[in-house]
Amino acid sequence: MLYKTEGIVLGSSRYSDRYSIVKIFTRNFGTASYLLPISHSKKAKIKTSLFFPLSVLNLEVEHIPLRDVHKLKDAERQFPLYNVCNNMTKVSLAFFLSEFLLRVLRESDNNELTYDFVKNSVEMLEAADKGLANFHIAFIIGLTRFTGIYPNWDNVHNQGYFDLLNGEFRGNVPSHSHYLNRQYSAYLANLNRINYGNMHLFRLSRENRNVILDYLIEYYRLHLYDFPKLKSLEVLRDMV
Repeated sequence: MLYKTEGIVLGSSRYSDRYSIVKIFTRNFGTASYLLPISHSKKAKIKTSLFFPLSVLNLEVEHIPLRDVHKLKDAERQFPLYNVCNNMTKVSLAFFLSEFLLRVLRESDNNELTYDFVKNSVEMLEAADKGLANFHIAFIIGLTRFTGIYPNWDNVHNQGYFDLLNGEFRGNVPSHSHYLNRQYSAYLANLNRINYGNMHLFRLSRENRNVILDYLIEYYRLHLYDFPKLKSLEVLRDMV
């Protein structure tokens, strides 16, 4: 049966000489795989150039429950990503965030709410002209609201250590090794207020930003099943 939906491109891989498989986070079906014909012809009905990471597309799809790979019948760009495709910092963010989402969204429910957050984030990334170095931090923290792992920020400024395993601040050192020391717990406590509108106000060194990012990824890895190493992470470190 054919459906019209919209979706955000998360990644693609070669399936055969004639087809690729694209992973798309759709508004109606969550994350799904679609068969994309490989063609460089100007007459191709569906152009492969549409499927840049984080592109937002209007789609017509054949979607059959329990099928692993579905068919794309039509696709068109909902809005252009001029800056995301040409600014190298934004390019690296797009590749990192799309790979990150590919690992996270299979665990997500409330698809429409999650979809709206991700789509808004793509629009904000395209428009942003300052604070880009902190964009992925704001995104990752914001996404916890939709994945069921939102930390407990109660009494955040009165506690010394952030417990990654239990997602809360506490005054004493946890009995396990998955926690932030006082310095980075204080950084994280301040970051609970970060969003796309104020991210440029948070002054973090590259070293501190990368340490916080590593802890945030560890937090997701502790709470979501089968979270592998992210290939795009090292490229991102060199760009922001």
